[in-house]
Amino acid sequence: MREAEGAAGEPSALDAEGALDAEGKPRRTTRRFPLFTRDTARPEGGGRAAGGDAPAPARQWPILAVLSAVGLGLLLTALDVFRLGTILIGAALLAGAVMRWMLPDVGMLAVRSRFTDMLTYGVLGVAIVLLSLMAQPNPWLVIPFLDDTLHFTVR
Repeated sequence: MREAEGAAGEPSALDAEGALDAEGKPRRTTRRFPLFTRDTARPEGGGRAAGGDAPAPARQWPILAVLSAVGLGLLLTALDVFRLGTILIGAALLAGAVMRWMLPDVGMLAVRSRFTDMLTYGVLGVAIVLLSLMAQPNPWLVIPFLDDTLHFTVR
């Protein structure tokens, strides 16, 4: 906020965002959003997972654990171990949901509110695991009503 001295020695504002109210506190005089956002709130649990004196990877270990497991799952999928690779990817997302639920601070794993993060990670993890279990050929999980639905709609 930029201020200038007024005629009576009182502070006055030079820009619309820095206008002062009757108590001398800055207030906005325009309904437009500010050009630069300075005060966005972190998501619940979005603090550091380790103390500030720890090195950067140690402070963000939850997201690094999830990303490492997803990376390993992608590597397994690329090496033609499709089913195990995709199960590992889904399990990594489920582990992210569990960490988001149990740990007070998860660093960059916290993106939205705790409930929304858990729901997103959990639903995506379960969907990926179920789809990888049902993948052809030789599915490990067969759900009979899905075959009947497919029979009546496509075949």
